[in-house]
Amino acid sequence: MSWAELPSLNSLRAFASVAETGSYSRAGADLNVSHAAVCQQVKALEARLGVTLLVREGRGLRLTDEGAALARQVAQGLAAIRDGVEALTKADANRPIQVTMSPAFAVSWLMPRIMDFQHRHPEMTLMLSPTAQIVELRPGGIDLAIRYGNGMWRDMKVMPLLLPDMVVVGARELLGRRKVADVAVLAKVPWLQELGTDEVAQWMERHGIIPKRPPMITHMPGNLIMEAVRRGDGLTYTARCFVEREIQSGQLVVLSSEKDVGGYYIVTRPGVPRPPVRAFVRWLKQQAA
Repeated sequence: MSWAELPSLNSLRAFASVAETGSYSRAGADLNVSHAAVCQQVKALEARLGVTLLVREGRGLRLTDEGAALARQVAQGLAAIRDGVEALTKADANRPIQVTMSPAFAVSWLMPRIMDFQHRHPEMTLMLSPTAQIVELRPGGIDLAIRYGNGMWRDMKVMPLLLPDMVVVGARELLGRRKVADVAVLAKVPWLQELGTDEVAQWMERHGIIPKRPPMITHMPGNLIMEAVRRGDGLTYTARCFVEREIQSGQLVVLSSEKDVGGYYIVTRPGVPRPPVRAFVRWLKQQAA
């Protein structure tokens, strides 16, 4: 098929609407354009085809035999296009919302709240993919990422979600009688760090700590860290809002606190997200507020 030989879709839509309504004015209202623009499109279609499709009859319009035949075919074709688009958009709207985030964020912040989203939107399906890796956002794949950093991800739409104080915390049992007047002493204590991150080294560098020997760091999935910290297996660096309850109860002790070193951001592809994704983003912002 040579697509160049086909009339423009705009002219076919204009003609189909006039054939259905019997009026340039009503067709213009349906298409949200002026009646003059509809008339011009139909005249252009007649000139392209070399036939008369509509004639005036009294105050109205009448389809010629050629016009009536074309109107039936165009109506069928446009209906098939409409059905195809509706099937595609409905399938896309019903596709699960795919979200990636770090395991630590999933366990400490998202999972305690997720039932609220499900109660509000029982018709929507979530697929959560906790991973410390940066997952590429592609059409038909991951819709949304919640990432920790400075908010600078090129060619992405980025919205702040949480900008918390970041703290070093540990169980009282782990610290024992250690005095922590100088945070440099923490280089001698075991640490627990989420796989795929370098948070301990970065924290020590910001505080000018140069350990005399490599620090004791155990790397593990973020969803396992807090349980290990509560047992006294090591210190960890995390968002204060993740451990506020344990801090207030005295189970965990804050050994260092920082502001404005990073935050959690909602990251999506440029463009207009699917309605379910927009609903999830709104819910995330409400929860963070």
